[in-house]
Amino acid sequence: MKIAVISDIHENFHNLILALNIINEREVDQIICLGDLMNTGVAKILSIQKMPSHLIWGNNDGEKVEIVTTALRPQSNLTCSLSTYDFLEYDGRKIFATHYDDLAVPMAKSGLYDAVFYGHNHILKVDKIGDVHCVNPGEIAAQKTGTGSFIIYDTKANEIETIILENIVTLKSDLTMDYFNKHIEELGFRSKDAMQLKSEN
Repeated sequence: MKIAVISDIHENFHNLILALNIINEREVDQIICLGDLMNTGVAKILSIQKMPSHLIWGNNDGEKVEIVTTALRPQSNLTCSLSTYDFLEYDGRKIFATHYDDLAVPMAKSGLYDAVFYGHNHILKVDKIGDVHCVNPGEIAAQKTGTGSFIIYDTKANEIETIILENIVTLKSDLTMDYFNKHIEELGFRSKDAMQLKSEN
């Protein structure tokens, strides 16, 4: 099973679509998002992907009612955690996923999980503590580090692959839903559902 772990999108729709294009090309089975969407539109995009997405809340996810409403829509492929962390299991692999970096190392040191994923500080970091992967996938936004990144976790091989995005944008003016609407086809997001999203916003 392939799991894409993304974090800290900060409403950068351009970089998000770049990541989703790769995720779809790589035939990923599951997305885990570690929070900080900062825009309900991000949740809408995740909700219509062919693979399920599970959202862990970040400290900048203020539109919780709207995001949960999106997740509860018929045919939505998005689920939401109840907190800023969650205990998950896929393909027999136990995962602790959290938005905050301060929980990561203690949970990895517990040895109870195969992988611990965290975000918040935007810094890509792939470590192993004992037999436990302890990984920050970096930021989709490329806002703090200037690099857009995410990781793919192969549960069968128990391996982490780092993906660095190319052709990213970092300008604040490029991060809005207006930008996404104007460039939706250019970014390769051409599905019928995507055009429906465009008409809603």
